Amino acid sequence: MIDLILKGGHVATPGGIVSADLAVSHGRIAAIGQMSSGSAAEVIDISGLTVLPGVIDTQVHLREPGLEYKEDLATGTAAAALGGVTAVCEMPNTKPSTTTAEALSDKLARAKGRAWVDHAFFIGAAAENIDALERLERLPGCAGIKLFMGSSTGSLLVDDEEMLARALTNGRRRMAVHAEDETRLKERRGLVEGGASPAMHPEWRDARTAVLATERLLRLARAAGRRVHVLHVTTAEEMTLLAEAKDFATVEVTPQHLTLAAPECYERLGTYAQMNPPIRGEEHRQALWKAVEQGVVDVIGSDHAPHSREEKAKPYPQSPSGMTGVQTLVPIMLDHVAAGRLSLERFIDLTSAGAARIYGMAGKGRIAVGYDADFTIVDLKAQRRISNMWIASKCGWTPFDGMKVTGWPVVTIIRGNVVMREDTLLGDPCGEPLRFHGNLG
Repeated sequence: MIDLILKGGHVATPGGIVSADLAVSHGRIAAIGQMSSGSAAEVIDISGLTVLPGVIDTQVHLREPGLEYKEDLATGTAAAALGGVTAVCEMPNTKPSTTTAEALSDKLARAKGRAWVDHAFFIGAAAENIDALERLERLPGCAGIKLFMGSSTGSLLVDDEEMLARALTNGRRRMAVHAEDETRLKERRGLVEGGASPAMHPEWRDARTAVLATERLLRLARAAGRRVHVLHVTTAEEMTLLAEAKDFATVEVTPQHLTLAAPECYERLGTYAQMNPPIRGEEHRQALWKAVEQGVVDVIGSDHAPHSREEKAKPYPQSPSGMTGVQTLVPIMLDHVAAGRLSLERFIDLTSAGAARIYGMAGKGRIAVGYDADFTIVDLKAQRRISNMWIASKCGWTPFDGMKVTGWPVVTIIRGNVVMREDTLLGDPCGEPLRFHGNLG
């Protein structure tokens, strides 16, 4: 029995973009080609639209539990679905931090029946669980281990070299790492202590702060024989280092680091442009694009990290770092496609195939028979304006408010379920935990 046929679209298959219909049965792709509409329970005409593999955002902060006043699992995953994202991997710095099997189980239970998209949760590396990481990373619904070398608090901060080395030797899955040097951050805090312009953010957290941490991480990971994934890379120097470590290190960049540049973004947005690591100058932005073109970058992640307007209104540096991003990832990157900065095929590799490959996701990342029927259906020619009114996150703002883009997500389908069409959520939340190769429980 065919449950759904998508008819008349352009389909991004592993062999290229072709004109074809798609058939879905029991949540999976059943056939690709020309087929009769009469054989399906539901048929959707997608003439003029392009079907991409479901976009996966591998770095989001959904704030639940403990910080639900600015986001929760329901609102954050609704934002994802509205933005054409079909799956997310959520970070561990909630309250309490996700450092135990019990905390992971609690998040999975909270997501059941409330999450609009498929999901997995990172376990945070911490002093108290450092010797249990290999056991924890094998738990169902776990995306892997996340380690903060800087820019975190409490036990989630692992800035001691001996502790970092121990963490890297405890486990086999690829470890995601926030690489900023905590010692240098503390040494340079005086540059902004007592108040400063938000434009000082990339001066305090300068390029050297990131480079030092990435150098240390690569040295210790190589010695430990551990695969690592370096999150939100922002500097030209890091990309040079990472290009020499592709046998064990993968690389993420964010849409905001590819799109915004200092000092203009701070002059225009103030603390709304504040994130860690910072938005840097144009020379670094161009270096990130070169790394995308050269294949050094493996994935795009949004680092969706919402804060309330009241928090962002605090004077710098009391204002928190972070911005929304999961809902705008697809339109921002499609606009770069329209501008000729990357091909549609490269967009697919960075937003779906790359994520599935890096973390070993089962049934995700490509349009192929037998894979999950996850589709991000886009109108590549649609011209729209991103606005705060469109944002589903509780905080209700985006740094891209007012930006005109070419390319827009118009339908989101997750395992054959149409969850968004024309900027409207449909049905009930149907998100399920992601499955990973080697742990299909």
